[in-house]
Amino acid sequence: MTNPKLLNQFRSFYFRNFPDDMERTIDYFSVFGGLGWNVDTSKPLSTLIIELILENFDIVNEKMDNLTLGNQNNKRLLRALAIGDRRIFSAFNRAGLNNGNGGAALKYLQEKGLIQIEYSREKAPKKSTPHNKLKREEARRRISHKVLFTQPFVRFWFYFIVPNIKEIKLHNYENILKEFEKKQNSYTSLIFEELSELLLNYNLRDTQILSSGSYWDAKIEIDILTVTHDSKIYVAECKWTNHKINKKELNKLADKCESLNIEPTQIIFFSKRGFSKELMLLQGKELALYSCENFKVLLKNNREDELIEDFII
Repeated sequence: MTNPKLLNQFRSFYFRNFPDDMERTIDYFSVFGGLGWNVDTSKPLSTLIIELILENFDIVNEKMDNLTLGNQNNKRLLRALAIGDRRIFSAFNRAGLNNGNGGAALKYLQEKGLIQIEYSREKAPKKSTPHNKLKREEARRRISHKVLFTQPFVRFWFYFIVPNIKEIKLHNYENILKEFEKKQNSYTSLIFEELSELLLNYNLRDTQILSSGSYWDAKIEIDILTVTHDSKIYVAECKWTNHKINKKELNKLADKCESLNIEPTQIIFFSKRGFSKELMLLQGKELALYSCENFKVLLKNNREDELIEDFII
């Protein structure tokens, strides 16, 4: 499910700050996206986090408190969603919430525009005949929808800032910066996945898309599964790591497709660090490979003064 605000935020961030390249744009956008701040992207990201966020903690924290009404259930749920697998039921458990107070917090955060629901496309298990019973494991399994943050900075705040508030108030930034350095790639992966879906949909703009988004069930997860009106199926994996994608990843994704009994029209990989020579030789009609610089196409046909963005602060 494409985040309708994300593309506009991404364009706005780029045309406001003009980072040197797309990798830097994605890295910095994953932290400051949605804020509408001018960011000096020539500085290291850790320096900007200190100067713009940590040194202005009291001001930003007050704004974030206003967004959540200072409600602890709202904050706990946002924290759980930021660091977890985005599934609603597991986030309730992680946050110590039940269906009642967790559902109320989820509804408020949706209405406030901080999150949106990504609905599962897993099909509920069916009985082989009306008189047969489902296996206990199937009968007890609940299909859980997921949640997307509508603005990158909100997720960054609850991922890195909230658990370190006590030290931040004491101007002790060592732990949070170490944690950010350690987890930056895994944190940025979700934004990269969302932007990758936007790029895929842009490339399919001349056809009608029936459904698009991540796919998950009890056993299998695929970053992007897009189906068009002419029954074409596109499956994609997104890797925001410091390693090139190789043929082994292609085989893994092909196995997932086989398990789901689908025959993809095209398999696609989006990579921060590019691809092995072996994989590049295989690209063609059935395999497409995209690196960071391919994301420049998302900036086309837009001028800075035409961009509108919902700023949270």
